[in-house]
Amino acid sequence: MTLTQAFLEALESLAGNKMRSGLTVLGIVIGVAAVIAMLAVGKGAEESITGSITNIGTNLLFVFRGSMQEGGPNQQARTSNDRPLTLADAAALNDPIAAPSIVAVAPGLELSGTLTFGGESTTTRIIGSVPTEFEMRNFKMAEGEPISEAHILERASVVILGPQIADNLFGYHEGVTGATVYIEGSPYRVIGVFESRGGTAFGSEDNQAFVPFSTARARLARRGTRDEVDIIYVQAVSAESVPSASEEISQILRQRHRTPIGEDDFTVFTQQQFLSTFATITGVLTVFLGGIAGISLLVGGIGIMNIMLVSVTERTREIGLRKALGARRRDILIQFLTESSVLSLVGGIIGILFGWLISFIVGRVAVATGTQFIPVVGLDAILLATIFSAAVGLFFGIYPASRAARLEPVEALRYE
Repeated sequence: MTLTQAFLEALESLAGNKMRSGLTVLGIVIGVAAVIAMLAVGKGAEESITGSITNIGTNLLFVFRGSMQEGGPNQQARTSNDRPLTLADAAALNDPIAAPSIVAVAPGLELSGTLTFGGESTTTRIIGSVPTEFEMRNFKMAEGEPISEAHILERASVVILGPQIADNLFGYHEGVTGATVYIEGSPYRVIGVFESRGGTAFGSEDNQAFVPFSTARARLARRGTRDEVDIIYVQAVSAESVPSASEEISQILRQRHRTPIGEDDFTVFTQQQFLSTFATITGVLTVFLGGIAGISLLVGGIGIMNIMLVSVTERTREIGLRKALGARRRDILIQFLTESSVLSLVGGIIGILFGWLISFIVGRVAVATGTQFIPVVGLDAILLATIFSAAVGLFFGIYPASRAARLEPVEALRYE
């Protein structure tokens, strides 16, 4: 028996029991669709997170107070022995002789405050920033202008809003430049709105406001020292020079804070560290989701084996007749394996299309709700689902096929 003949006979046999074949295929469809959709969600989450981080710049470093062993970038453990980061530290890092791998430095203050406009109010992060920070972090203005040196010198009461804050206060984020909002009860003129950037390792960047560093230090910050800062942004000459820039930062701050190696009271983070961390997290998430979906595919395979066993029982006399007419054990084996494989492959193809449809719907829902997340159906997921569904059909068809092939012709013909 050739494979073509086995394929045609398999189609004829399956067509004779359309309802049963359809229900069996449905189990594979659900399993494959779940695999495709889950892997697409995991891949989309990975690309969304890594894309947001990469948009900031691969040559950007972050310096926080507190050691890595004591806390993360957003939750630094502070003790009485910790020395805060200061403007003098930022100036020392900006020394081209001591730090030749560093091209720009920007100190920042991170505060929390309430913005109000009319009867609306929102509590958010308020960033005291310098003009170079916008260039270093690749912020782009949707309208208006960024913070300038003149604003710093004048301690101007101006603010740049994130699009989410503008939506919360005004109900829209276009044409709000020139309006006056209140921060902790004091008036600030809106000079611009930056473009949407989505979420990063530090939370949603669309839900924050920027004021001049000098204004934040004089009117909003409550610090132990006047020159204390919360974070220092450092831009390396290139992505390749990030490791050397990180080492230069550590050496300079150790000398200034008089801390030995291994007892740093500061932490230097790079974009690559963030990317590696989130790649690990999303990788585990994808494997976990794929494993759950694989269980559905396994259940579908068990359904195939069950139906094929029923088919062997129903067609016992047919098998005996084929053997009596000269069919070999191999021919019977190929026939039933082909049937199980056709079931799984048809289910796999329909499942791929159904999984893509689910991913598309999830993406549209995410866009409609303003979430920067699009599931990605990759070629690797399609190949994995196709190969796995075919393997399921073969694996769970082996026992029924071998059982059919082992039937003795005389006993099969006598079967009622």
